[in-house]
Amino acid sequence: MAGMAKAREMLTVPELCEELGISSSTFYDWRLKRRAPRCIKLPNGAIRVRRVELEIWLSEHEDAA
Repeated sequence: MAGMAKAREMLTVPELCEELGISSSTFYDWRLKRRAPRCIKLPNGAIRVRRVELEIWLSEHEDAA
């Protein structure tokens, strides 16, 4: 059950930026260039990122060194 809650967890832009150690302007730049994790735009215009999408995005960007 805890796994389901984590899969449905959504991060705000400030939470995502804090976790990645980037500024919000960097996030929005990445989003504009389609380099950011998949996002959800809510009806009020707020952006959220599902935790699972962040994990997938991080896996795709791992350095194979």
